[in-house]
Amino acid sequence: PLILNPKPGDIVLDLCAAPGSKTTQLAQLMKNTGLIVANDYTGIRLQSLGINVQRMGASNVLLTQMYGQQFQNFQFDKILVDAPCSGTGTIRKSPKTIRMWNEKTILFFAKQQRQLITTAYQNLKPGGTLVYSTCSLEPEENEGVVTSLLNTFPTAKLKPARLGGLHHSPAVEEFNGERYHPDIQKCLRLWPQDNDTEGFFVAKIVKTE
Repeated sequence: PLILNPKPGDIVLDLCAAPGSKTTQLAQLMKNTGLIVANDYTGIRLQSLGINVQRMGASNVLLTQMYGQQFQNFQFDKILVDAPCSGTGTIRKSPKTIRMWNEKTILFFAKQQRQLITTAYQNLKPGGTLVYSTCSLEPEENEGVVTSLLNTFPTAKLKPARLGGLHHSPAVEEFNGERYHPDIQKCLRLWPQDNDTEGFFVAKIVKTE
């Protein structure tokens, strides 16, 4: 939400919103004005999202339940895609994640993430901002997904994604024989050792026309 930086009165889509900490922070930044469409795909996840929205008094939020890929023909000022991922950035607090790791899972998530970021971009107004993030450390889910979008849409341009007070590491420029987009260093990549936190990845994308 801080990198997306929504303004009061904006129309915002939080595509993968549950359990709601991002949505409520967006509402705070927007001073409870404008509109946030907070979406998730299952009822149980939507339940926690709704409870947190009510608990925090976020009155500019509309909840929707659908697969993110089903959005079409909308025009949002700003979109947040905190995508479902393998979660390898959370291994230090969830050791079972590393036991569940396998290459097929990574490829499954990467395919889903490419679909979500593409759908989000197609529902973004010209001049609008899209933020894509994961708590994964896998290049296929991060730099690879962003590169796919940039190569598909010439109007998609990366902007520097930075947060004050955080140490960050260079983005991965090449992995497994694939060379990523030359602007990929504008993304924010956080390894757990950088700030004694979880691992995270953030890309800020603007639709130029």
